[in-house]
Amino acid sequence: MSSPLVLVIENEPADPVGVLGEWLLEAGVRIEVVRPYVGDAIPAAFGRGNPIRGLIVLGGAAGALDDELAPWLPATRDLLASAVRNELPTLGICLGAQLLAVANGGRVKRSPEGPEYGASLVAKRAAAATDPLFGPLPITPDVIQWHVDAITRLPPDAVELASSPVCAVQAYRLGRLAWGIQFHIETTPAIVRQWAETDADELADYDLDTILTRSDAVHFDVADVWQPFAAGFAAIVKNPDSVPHPRPIRLSTAEPVTDPAEIRAALAAELGASRSLPWPVPGDSSGEGPGR
Repeated sequence: MSSPLVLVIENEPADPVGVLGEWLLEAGVRIEVVRPYVGDAIPAAFGRGNPIRGLIVLGGAAGALDDELAPWLPATRDLLASAVRNELPTLGICLGAQLLAVANGGRVKRSPEGPEYGASLVAKRAAAATDPLFGPLPITPDVIQWHVDAITRLPPDAVELASSPVCAVQAYRLGRLAWGIQFHIETTPAIVRQWAETDADELADYDLDTILTRSDAVHFDVADVWQPFAAGFAAIVKNPDSVPHPRPIRLSTAEPVTDPAEIRAALAAELGASRSLPWPVPGDSSGEGPGR
């Protein structure tokens, strides 16, 4: 039996699938890279009989609604909506996460707190504890950031999984089998340095040497965390039935907990749960770019 096939949409040559492609191959899935900027066709929809078993949409400098700049974006958004409807394992990265949000009723615009560049930490939200991909991750995993736009409203029923002080929505889950991450896990130091060269004008007021030095150093830690994440995604591609339907979030009408002892007990329980990690903890779109 051949390995299941994951379709990868590459929005520009400067943001390839990178090490993520290697991790997926090692985890036992095949990838097919579609490059619409050179004329590759994007499938119209997913459905019964389609050989594709997973979808990944990568980043790019365009905004999520920059259809004149990237005329394949409407077809990409339609495909992402189809993937969610058909419960196809899906991962959107940076621009891909923004496209996934917009395609399903969310909103993207210029990040209110400003852009993010280089090595960073994101913090898991409480809902991540039971997520099949984010549950095993460290509480504050290392990532690479390179974006000026942000998801400012999630689609209905989406669940926020990670956040940061600069960008509230760093990761989310939509439906049973679709995930969006605002940050990058697929890069190499060389890819980030190429972005810095391309975006030199926008980075004129930044300490670029420090950004690149930190980016170079953190890639080992990024791989430590996110290669197992990629393997987890590959496992879901192989067996999507392994992921149960998410339980609806129950909104309580009770009074908020204000007793200090109760608050401390709840925090202690959450901290205790987080220590049972199976992996070690490692050290409206603006259209103005740049974003990846």
